[in-house]
Amino acid sequence: MSSFNELRETVRRLDAAYRHWTGKNLPAPPTLSDDERLDWLHAHAPYALLAHGTQADPLFYYANEQALACFKYPREQFIGMPSRFSASPLDREMRQTLLDEVTAKGIAHGYSGYRVDRLGQAFMIHLGSVWTLLDDQGAACGQAALFWPDPDRVGLPG
Repeated sequence: MSSFNELRETVRRLDAAYRHWTGKNLPAPPTLSDDERLDWLHAHAPYALLAHGTQADPLFYYANEQALACFKYPREQFIGMPSRFSASPLDREMRQTLLDEVTAKGIAHGYSGYRVDRLGQAFMIHLGSVWTLLDDQGAACGQAALFWPDPDRVGLPG
């Protein structure tokens, strides 16, 4: 993702698909303008937000700052990585079951489980949502996920 405008457009698409499935915007402070909100989702959201494509072995193409912090990857290493590497080999079957549910229903909520960071250390994700991304014609073009890294800090401040 090279330009600021491309980044904003990607976040806008994730938000639009989330709204399609839930009727709500991604969680953000209500006082922000549209552009401020998109910037906040990328740089300051207290939850991880990421997306992968539709390849046979899907590749990550977006991660917000919180997702990069959780997985402990620099952006240039995370983007383009197969998304299956976000889970340990032991947790990949459960992860795939979740992704299959999303493929069938469009969205799944309330998922918690283990993921693995760049150093191979497991960490828990909490109250995750995974949803199908849609292109301009309404066809599936990937999946996005939101998860909270800290169960005691779920929700927005204020």
